[in-house]
Amino acid sequence: MKIQKQLSKKRGDKTYYKYVIVIPEEKIKEAGFKEGDKLEAESKKGEIRLKKR
Repeated sequence: MKIQKQLSKKRGDKTYYKYVIVIPEEKIKEAGFKEGDKLEAESKKGEIRLKKR
């Protein structure tokens, strides 16, 4: 997997970005996630955890 930085919008002098990570379908299924699920993220150094809201 790889983190991708994408331009989200520009307002005047400010530029806003979003970050995208493509997760393999098998990992999504293993986690029990489905399209449209709302997720929340917890982070600490070197780790991001996703869970259903």
